[in-house]
Amino acid sequence: MKQHLARIALGLAVVALFAGHAVKLYRIGFVSQLDNIIYDYRLRLTAPGGVDPRIVILDIDEKSLADPALGRWPWGRDKMAAIVERLFDHYGIAVLGVDVVNPEPDTSSGLGVLESLAAGELKELPEFRDALARLRPSLDHDGRLAGAVKGRPVVLGYYFNFDEGAREAGKLPPPVLPAGTFTGRNIAFLRARGFGANLPAIQDAAPSAGHFNPAPDFDGVTRRVPMLVEYKGATYEALSLALVRLLIGSPGIAPGYAQERFLAGNYSGLEWLEVGPLRIPVDENVAALVPYRGPRGSFAYFSLADIYHARVPAEALKGKIALLGTTTPSLFDLRAAPVGEVYPGVEIHANLVAGILDGAIKHKPAYMWGGEVLLLVVLGVGLAVLVPMLSPLRATVVSAATVASVTALSIALWSGAGIVLPLASVLLMTLGIFALNMSYGYFVESRSKRQITERFGEYVPPELADQMARDPAKYTMEGRSETLTVLFSDIRGFTTISEGMEPTELRRMLNEYLTEMSLVIRGNRGTLDKYIGDAIMAFWGAPVADPGHATRAVETGMAMQARLAELAPAFRAKGWPELAIGVGVNTGPMYVGDMGSRIRRAYTVIGDAVNTASRLEGLTKRYGVGVLVGEETRRHASGIVFRELDRVRVKGKDEPVAIFEPLGREGAVPSARLEEAKLWAQALKLYRAQSWEQAELALFNLDRLYPGTRLYPLYAERVRHYRAAPPGPGWDGATTFEEK
Repeated sequence: MKQHLARIALGLAVVALFAGHAVKLYRIGFVSQLDNIIYDYRLRLTAPGGVDPRIVILDIDEKSLADPALGRWPWGRDKMAAIVERLFDHYGIAVLGVDVVNPEPDTSSGLGVLESLAAGELKELPEFRDALARLRPSLDHDGRLAGAVKGRPVVLGYYFNFDEGAREAGKLPPPVLPAGTFTGRNIAFLRARGFGANLPAIQDAAPSAGHFNPAPDFDGVTRRVPMLVEYKGATYEALSLALVRLLIGSPGIAPGYAQERFLAGNYSGLEWLEVGPLRIPVDENVAALVPYRGPRGSFAYFSLADIYHARVPAEALKGKIALLGTTTPSLFDLRAAPVGEVYPGVEIHANLVAGILDGAIKHKPAYMWGGEVLLLVVLGVGLAVLVPMLSPLRATVVSAATVASVTALSIALWSGAGIVLPLASVLLMTLGIFALNMSYGYFVESRSKRQITERFGEYVPPELADQMARDPAKYTMEGRSETLTVLFSDIRGFTTISEGMEPTELRRMLNEYLTEMSLVIRGNRGTLDKYIGDAIMAFWGAPVADPGHATRAVETGMAMQARLAELAPAFRAKGWPELAIGVGVNTGPMYVGDMGSRIRRAYTVIGDAVNTASRLEGLTKRYGVGVLVGEETRRHASGIVFRELDRVRVKGKDEPVAIFEPLGREGAVPSARLEEAKLWAQALKLYRAQSWEQAELALFNLDRLYPGTRLYPLYAERVRHYRAAPPGPGWDGATTFEEK
């Protein structure tokens, strides 16, 4: 098996990729799209077809819109009232669902003008007021429609708006489940921000109402409709659900939860809704999959113009479930559906009503991702281990058998249990493992140089990647212990800077800064580890060994400070703030290699020496210097002039370490700077000898000669403290820091 480890690892990487998609750590667009395509194909393949005789659609079609008796759309509510009355009194329908909404008053009768005259110019004419009182019932079209729906089994439709700042229009019906029903349950309801509902008088007269919002998927296709939508804590039912409830006697809705022993983590457990004897499966958004019977026309359509004029035989509608809606494009209720690119919204509700009554709604419960992950892991690990050991022919047979078996399982669950098992991830994973193994020889054996370049090119400079590519077997991302040097840098006051800049400008500035600093690191043969916000982490000595790793790291820290100073004029010209950074460098034993999880890994270093470097970077501001290095770095580095600043105990460390500031390359440090370092060394010696008066005088002279340096006032403050409270004979001269 050892010779196949690389192939096995690649196969497991494919498994991890698709498992990450399945558990929703991230989404892979084409996988989701393929799942939708497979779902749509299964739906069309198994659709029962035919025309459902129980449900009819009353269509506001082009014929109706052109009918002179009905007039221009929107029709007067008196016409709608007449249609409602005729549907029940003449045709004898069982129940009516209305897939249109009436949010604005009907002013077509002129009643408002007449009432204005009665209250104004003609208020002194009792004959006018009496005539208006007699005519008002016939002119109040909204009142006529309210009277028509009152006492009749009518379900009004309305819509929710989910956009920020959405308004409220009309009046909502009472919620089907009050606020607090789902307290303690982590249910991902669609949460509305506004609504467009019917006028209060019409809504109050109707026995029921339901929203007609679909829930299109990311590709714009309507496969689901939310059975419940949350608004201000309460929940409201869909038009189809309200229609079924009214039809069977208006039973309540009972949320159906999985058994408590199956609930864990953030899983709400809500898997179905119980409505009397009916059970409606729902997904994590409390939406039901639409059980399309087939293409458009799965229900009998009747033009509303023919209904209005009573041209339809009464027996054609008697006892039917009627849905009033539109198919004309000008009224904008056509949707994309799995069974047709242009599909009437009213027929979507008809399919749902039929599916609820028949118990034919497929179930894709929230826990189904667990089944998908289980398949991915079990089959994926098995294929990742087995396929590399097989001949191409046998590998082909095994992969094909896996695809066939999973497809058969999915079809069995769909047909036998009504459960939707996502299939795309498993199929693509199987094909991916097979393809990787078949092409392994070409991509690995004949292109090893390019692989080593691609593997380490993200971390190391191009010249090091080229060096590694010349002998790829010599380099590996496997973890090992090494003595290396690590560097941390951070922008001082970045939080304040970010709060004062527009996000776009902040991003531009940060990108330019990180690019320039990264070029400095790579120019000094450093391995760029990671960006941590505005911070940069890099190290030297791996993956390519470098005896001078400490020297290069220190030189890089000084070069970063110099490059930042060069960038200052350009930053000012763009209106950006002038940046200041601190750099911490430390050398020591650390663990280096490819580390992380199955989902994400990185070539990085960890260890106590790494933590110390981060602490040193944090101390640069305290001492007022740009670069701080540790004692081991000072010992390993060559050709650089340092001055010792202190001995410190950083957080998490008991033993003190000396810290140093690099002044520059030997022979390149100005004489004045060397003289300052000499005077400072004397002052530090007096300080550690507890010669407080002499130390104070030396620090005073340093501060006078070199004003603006944070170091000298810092030590002067310490001297004043110790003069008042001497540390005692056991004092080791070290400073302890409790913060990171």
